[in-house]
Amino acid sequence: MAKRPVVALSCLGEEFAETFADYLERRGYEVVQAAEEWELRSLLASPQVDVIVVGENLPPSATLGLLRRLQKDTDPAIMLLRPKTELVETVLALEFGAADVVDMPADLREVAARIAGLLSRRGKAGPELVSLENSTVDIRSALVMHRAGGEEQLSPGQVALLKLFLAHPRKVLTRDDIIAAAPAESSDAFDRSIDSRIVRLRRKLDTESIVTIRGSGYRFDPPAGWPE
Repeated sequence: MAKRPVVALSCLGEEFAETFADYLERRGYEVVQAAEEWELRSLLASPQVDVIVVGENLPPSATLGLLRRLQKDTDPAIMLLRPKTELVETVLALEFGAADVVDMPADLREVAARIAGLLSRRGKAGPELVSLENSTVDIRSALVMHRAGGEEQLSPGQVALLKLFLAHPRKVLTRDDIIAAAPAESSDAFDRSIDSRIVRLRRKLDTESIVTIRGSGYRFDPPAGWPE
């Protein structure tokens, strides 16, 4: 099993840190917290930490000192969360080696997406994302993120069913194919339960890409923009 990316949260407001830690853990990350500057120092040399998110409770002078220390490619990437500041301050932080600077308040999904981008550029495994008409699915964390802003969790059976369709785009899958490759989570895996599972999955994903082929089974027709 792949090692989960490790994100450290440091010098953030207590309420935001708790909320964001819970959000990242649901997205499949391992989260460690260092509320104070002295706790942060012990994380700087840790080879396990991939990204450190530093909040406004760390003074600017200490932040620049932190960035000066982290110059090797193997050091954690530093993301700064700051109240909106002058452009010159942002440029200075980036010149000193910050990987990203985010103006606060910011949406949790945006910050998580930026973390995923940092991990990807460093060759680390981030979220496994699938984009549908009205939602984006993080397969790794079984999370559906609706374009309207809401989020829902997929069950293990729904993840298996979605992976089956993703692995066979544009191919008709019979009920027997589905039962064999993505068995139901309960003992009632007879034919008509497949219909109910498909309906629930479509509803949760808010998609029409999984279509019923009468008398044959089901087919995943990828939205526009998917590779042929």
